[in-house]
Amino acid sequence: MTKKKILIVEDNKDLADLLALHVGDIHCEADIAYDGGQALSLYDKNTYDLVVLDIMLPVMDGIEVCKRMREQGDYIPIMMLTSKSSELDRVVGLEVGADDYITKPFSIPELLARIKAQFRSVEALAQHRQSAVQDDDIQIGDLSISFAKREVCIAGKPINLTAKEFDLLVYFAKHPGQVFNRTQLLDQVWGYQFEGYDHTVNTHINRLRIKVEEDPANPVYILTVWGVGYKFGVQS
Repeated sequence: MTKKKILIVEDNKDLADLLALHVGDIHCEADIAYDGGQALSLYDKNTYDLVVLDIMLPVMDGIEVCKRMREQGDYIPIMMLTSKSSELDRVVGLEVGADDYITKPFSIPELLARIKAQFRSVEALAQHRQSAVQDDDIQIGDLSISFAKREVCIAGKPINLTAKEFDLLVYFAKHPGQVFNRTQLLDQVWGYQFEGYDHTVNTHINRLRIKVEEDPANPVYILTVWGVGYKFGVQS
């Protein structure tokens, strides 16, 4: 089995070394960066399958590091490490393109499970891309989705979505009118189920509405079904 390569960005040396040791349990090898500048330098020089990125870092914080990594156009999963009290950091991290976050303190088994879930998501995405040319593009109202190009447009204008936002929108669009709860969306789009991570779904849906809805407060595409979950609106 070919080992996957992970970049661990964490200024706490003991924690970074511990994480690097344990990712070996899931057939991964790791490079370690102890500050944001070193992280970007390693990211530019090497090819990684996943990045574990702390938010509080010397030289450059994790939010800026994530933003700069995403500006390069790569769709490598980025998992952010945050303190339990930094709700704003988690939201901003997702906004700039992080795929997931895990709060400190966390258990090693949970982190490893989340990493494996990201790998499964990437593999599923690769399969979807291979079959995308066989899918018909979706056009609903002013919203158009091109599977082959992984492109979303509103009234002909391209919309900049993160990889996970695109996956979420496509999942909704392929199941119009069907209601999904947050646990189902976590399982199908993120590839895992962990109690207490409904906020990940909520944040992505809110960001998606801001980008694709003319009036996010009164959405026509991604609808809330109160007490149940969400569905994709079917327009006549």
